[in-house]
Amino acid sequence: MVSLADRRPPPPCPAAFNLAQHVLRAGADAKVALRLVTANGGTDVSFAQLRAAVAGAAKRLQTTGIGAGDFVLLRLGNTVEFPVVFLALAAIGAIPIITSAQATTAEVDQMLDQCPASAMVQDANIAGPTGPIPCIAATGLVDWAAPHALDFQMGPPDRPGYVMFTSGTSGTPKAVLHAHRAIWARQMMWDGWYGLCPDDRMLHAGAFNWSYTLGTGLLDPWAMGATAIIAPGTDVQALPQVIAHERATIFAAAPGVYRKILQAAGLPKMTHLRHGLSAGDKISPAITSAWQSATSTPIFEAYGMTECSTFLSSSPGGARALTAQPGRAIAIVGPEGPVPHGQSGHIAVHASDPGLMLGYLDQGTWKLPQKGDWFVTTDQGVMDRGGTITFTGRSRDMMNAGGFRVSPLEVEAALSQATALDLAVGEVAVKDDVTIITAFLVDASPQDCETLAHHAGQVLARYKQPRAFVPVPDLPRSANGKLLRHKLQSLWEEHHG
Repeated sequence: MVSLADRRPPPPCPAAFNLAQHVLRAGADAKVALRLVTANGGTDVSFAQLRAAVAGAAKRLQTTGIGAGDFVLLRLGNTVEFPVVFLALAAIGAIPIITSAQATTAEVDQMLDQCPASAMVQDANIAGPTGPIPCIAATGLVDWAAPHALDFQMGPPDRPGYVMFTSGTSGTPKAVLHAHRAIWARQMMWDGWYGLCPDDRMLHAGAFNWSYTLGTGLLDPWAMGATAIIAPGTDVQALPQVIAHERATIFAAAPGVYRKILQAAGLPKMTHLRHGLSAGDKISPAITSAWQSATSTPIFEAYGMTECSTFLSSSPGGARALTAQPGRAIAIVGPEGPVPHGQSGHIAVHASDPGLMLGYLDQGTWKLPQKGDWFVTTDQGVMDRGGTITFTGRSRDMMNAGGFRVSPLEVEAALSQATALDLAVGEVAVKDDVTIITAFLVDASPQDCETLAHHAGQVLARYKQPRAFVPVPDLPRSANGKLLRHKLQSLWEEHHG
């Protein structure tokens, strides 16, 4: 038997479709769609107000000459205007280009080299590109009480819908073009990962430009008719108080957020919380166990990527480990196709998946790289006979120890059995032609390093054991908390400079 989990077909997408119309169709007018938490309390936005805000923004954008097929650069901060403008552009058939507010002018220029834009919506104090581009100020674009009705631009679900950029952990970020159907395909996550229902109150901790936040934290709850809760500017360790006070039923975050929350003393009772969601990086068993002990709620993990959002997950009503979501076809492949069960290979998504990108953009044209029927990722995993997939790491992150390939995730998981310290493992060059496996430990004492070295000797084969344990003040992470493993070499050089 080969490593193939085929759970197709997915729900068929309507022939005439618009992603904004899909997101905004549910939810009674008077129901709270968005709860904005501030230091002074909070503000509720109803579904009627949300629909009106999108309609009003769409009308204003159209008066500037923006129309169907236009690429529009979004330079917006972590505010509620972000999803409203995103939906307004999609509603009229324009194609929003989602970027991080932290991107510099040079980085924005690099993005526009791949995906030229005809206009830009920009917040004050957020860097724009070098070259001239028609700019629309975000201020005043959104009116929550706008009286306008919206005539959605319907069309084939396969037409371009929006652009996102990969995290750039392997180098230059790539422009990923998604179709309108990508939003429809997210329904496979509702039961396959979230356990989402209309009565839920979803709280997400992340920046809006991240696909995890925009999709899981906002668009999916709205498409279900559930309430999204956002708390911009809230300190991570204060999030449990927000969860408790706002009666959040589902909490979504990256593993690093859970780790920081667990460092706080005395978590409040989160009475309404059913479970947590984790994505964006591999979460360690130590974190999930500590969260379960502290809150009496589980964390359900998902694996995905900008190119296809999440497609492997555990879920409240399903598997307790990573498996293919209903509607998906996922395989572990080698050079000749799916490999036997238990054999390592590349995680692959079937090219027919409606959530898969149209392709990587380059100067207005796009291409989906395929190997036969599969979009093959650079990530590696192993599938057992029951369809459970163990993520073993990104190919570029795999370490070489005397000719043996070693996954940094395996070593990190082993070390995490003996410590709650934030840590990362990588292969670093210590001199010409000499590399060693090294563990980087945040705020570690010499005793911590000695204890972990002893523990590694007990639980890991000699060739897998780190040869160095390096205390560091912090680990290199992206704005959304992803470990930037390729920067561990620089961290080593700083420590031994």
